Amino acid sequence: MKVLILGGTTEAGALARALAEREIPALFSYAGRVAAPKPQPLPTRVGGFGGADGLAAFLVAQRITHLVDATHPFAEQMSRHAVAAAERTGTALIALTRPPWEPQESDRWQRVASIEAAVAALAGPPERVLLAIGRLHLAAFAARPEHHYVLRLVDLPEEAPPLPRHTLTVDRGPFTREGDLALMREHGVERLVCKNAGGAGAAAKLEAARALQLPVIMIDRPALPPRREAHGPDAVLDWLGHRSTSDDGTDRGV
Repeated sequence: MKVLILGGTTEAGALARALAEREIPALFSYAGRVAAPKPQPLPTRVGGFGGADGLAAFLVAQRITHLVDATHPFAEQMSRHAVAAAERTGTALIALTRPPWEPQESDRWQRVASIEAAVAALAGPPERVLLAIGRLHLAAFAARPEHHYVLRLVDLPEEAPPLPRHTLTVDRGPFTREGDLALMREHGVERLVCKNAGGAGAAAKLEAARALQLPVIMIDRPALPPRREAHGPDAVLDWLGHRSTSDDGTDRGV
């Protein structure tokens, strides 16, 4: 057995620690979009593979038997490449995913299907908008220059975002409800735009928006090819045949 983790999420790091503790041969891969990714207890590579063909060649060259797609729920291209490469090479594949967020009774969500739909949903009078979407799609919001955008990024961008009115903060999660409340109040945020990434570590902004009764434009996850999914590292360990149990002996697999 040899495992390749396509990482980038908190869950990917937890799985890496579990594999290292069990001395299961594994590699960890980062896409390379963050300047200083968190170190992992496994041999780690950084960068792309060169599409599905490149990933397939890597799987063969490294004799990978099990592929775990633990990328961000919106890393659509990488997830599609993983499905295609696994099919071509006969590599077992599982996706370590987070259950999506669901609105609570007091939430003011407007669900949209894409970045483009989120931009369209911002039609209206000028507002102060917290864009919690990462850096890759910021340029799309230049189509709505009337708003003042509050941006929170992991790294300082090499070039200024193409938004005529914006405030930039650099910070790395996990974030807290209190911290995000302070951020929204400090910058007078009137609306939140975010992707439905799921997970507890990124939910603080939703809790803060709920407390302030702010409207939220929630971007739904992209549709992906059929694949096996697990919602926690323990479930992946079960799939690998290395069942994890809690201290009282009960199975914690999903």
